[in-house]
Amino acid sequence: MARKQTTQETAESMARRQREISVSEFFLKNRHLLGFDSPRKAIMTAVKEAVDNSLDACEEAGILPEIAVELRQVADGRFRVAVQDNGPGIVRAQIPKVFAKLLYGSKFHRLRMSRGQQGIGISAAGMYGQLTTGTATVILSRTKSAPQAHRLAVQIDTRANKPAVLSDEAADWRPEFPPEDEGGEPVVYSHGTQVAIEMTAQYVRGRLSVDEYLKQCAVANPHLRLHFRVTLLRKDKATGGAAEEEGPWQTYARAVRILPPPVAAIQPHPHGVELGLLMQMLKDSHARTLKGALQEDFSRVSARVALEICGRAGLNPKANPTRVAHQEIEALYQAIQETKLMRPPMDCLAPIGEEQILAGLKKEFPADFYTAVTRSPEVYRGNPFLVEVGVACAKPGANPDLGAEDPVRVMRFANRAPLLYMGGACAMTEAMEGVNWKAYGLPQPRGGLPVGPMVFFLHIASVWVPFTSESKEAIAHYPEILKELTFALQETGRRLSAYLGKRKRAAEADRKRSYIEKYIPHLALGLQDILALNDRQKSKIEDDLTKMLERTHLEA
Repeated sequence: MARKQTTQETAESMARRQREISVSEFFLKNRHLLGFDSPRKAIMTAVKEAVDNSLDACEEAGILPEIAVELRQVADGRFRVAVQDNGPGIVRAQIPKVFAKLLYGSKFHRLRMSRGQQGIGISAAGMYGQLTTGTATVILSRTKSAPQAHRLAVQIDTRANKPAVLSDEAADWRPEFPPEDEGGEPVVYSHGTQVAIEMTAQYVRGRLSVDEYLKQCAVANPHLRLHFRVTLLRKDKATGGAAEEEGPWQTYARAVRILPPPVAAIQPHPHGVELGLLMQMLKDSHARTLKGALQEDFSRVSARVALEICGRAGLNPKANPTRVAHQEIEALYQAIQETKLMRPPMDCLAPIGEEQILAGLKKEFPADFYTAVTRSPEVYRGNPFLVEVGVACAKPGANPDLGAEDPVRVMRFANRAPLLYMGGACAMTEAMEGVNWKAYGLPQPRGGLPVGPMVFFLHIASVWVPFTSESKEAIAHYPEILKELTFALQETGRRLSAYLGKRKRAAEADRKRSYIEKYIPHLALGLQDILALNDRQKSKIEDDLTKMLERTHLEA
């Protein structure tokens, strides 16, 4: 059989096939990068992105958040994911771009703490639904001043990364939530947003499920009131068809009614800006002089410091920043690295705080000992960050979810959002395993997590969390972050060690006391025989010995 001859390519033929690839096309073919690599993980990622957006919107508007998450199975391997909030709502013109355009949002360009950062998440969830079911993302949103809500169905034009509006109509809708008290009236708000996406998905309970994400979300956000319901299709034995089995609402109540403190956006810190970014910032600067650009476009650069930097670089402070030559910018960059600068402002961070970490842990994890540590802010690559650690320790056997012979449970959070996947690739896990927990009274296998009935809560807050991938599941291994995590874990270890030592001493004293109590009747009986006492006198001796034992402090 003759072999088919292939045609040789030419530069011209290859050039004709070249075309621009939109960001939507790229992520459409590489959806695993965004956390949509399996039906089970996809449903959790979609819920995560929607809940994160709702929390950010509520907190920025100064609204105590209330969120409802509903998963409804519509066919085998197919679910409708709906997330509703009582946030400020979204104006009509922004809805298509927010939900059907990748890399669109207000958070990417601001250096301030927020859950969302890239403007990808919720649009990617809609794109996954569009890819797997061909359906549109349906949004209902109502602002406080609007007479009616807007109801839009949108899809992404992946070739152009643009939203396509399939329907747009007014709707008489208000967000409604389960009642606060049993038998009470539903809670209705005049503003809020609901997003619904139909997708190929698999709902499974467990440590990597929607249930676990929402529980951890309630722990890290004790000011949140959260509702969750799942409706599954069950086979009807009578008809042989499928019937809906609607589950009850599960509600996570608020532990506190205090919103996180508001955060301010800061300018980039000079020590966190690389050469290429410095070139672009000078080119885009609106300042009239180089000195003014350094003062206005960067944080912690005063007039004196700007003059010092220009002097080190050998540049005229009055030069036009948009006309500084490449070689001169390199000298400027080197001068910045050599100049001592104050740390960035820290009002861009809103830590959870020790009290609220304890409130969240106590609400969801019954235990006998709790402690929390919030470290002072530090800096990596010019970006402010801080770490927080909390611990809930139960007595062996007291909490069935926490086995005494199992590795401790580690919950990881970034800007108050739970991280469920890729724990082994995360700096938080590395820091946990790197601490010598045996020194604090906990058994620990070599290179592993400590063992015991306890939960560790690890949180990093930053203006730009260094995730290892776009799916935002693990923290990169920056030395500064590892160092702070280690210090916080060691502090909780010292407190935990003091508690475990006290508990051990109390247990030993109880053992000795029970041993003595066991022989008090025999001692009284012996005294009765020796002293020829009657039964009433013998009973009095037993009572006196028991009272004496209660007043005696037994050393372990």
